[in-house]
Amino acid sequence: MTVTVKKNPTELVVPPSIRRRAGIKAGDQVEFKVSGGIINIIPKLPSAATEYTPVQRRVIDERLDEAAKGPYHGPFDNAEAAVRFLQKEIRARKTRPKTTK
Repeated sequence: MTVTVKKNPTELVVPPSIRRRAGIKAGDQVEFKVSGGIINIIPKLPSAATEYTPVQRRVIDERLDEAAKGPYHGPFDNAEAAVRFLQKEIRARKTRPKTTK
């Protein structure tokens, strides 16, 4: 699509069909980069810190801390060693008596 740049207003307007195709919505932030006379418009993606509410971030951090405690298995020397370990675990779990919670 080609548009004509007008003297007034001094802002360049991105046509709605182009914004829609690029996935740019009202309230989104974009960054402009110029290189060799070419203008690139890059969507500014939200950071993890701003994407979640403080409560959601706290829950995520607590779960990550819990996951960091383990249990861990491996590292394995190769894929075959990992598969052998998993097969052994499956056999062991099948033979364990089931418990109710």
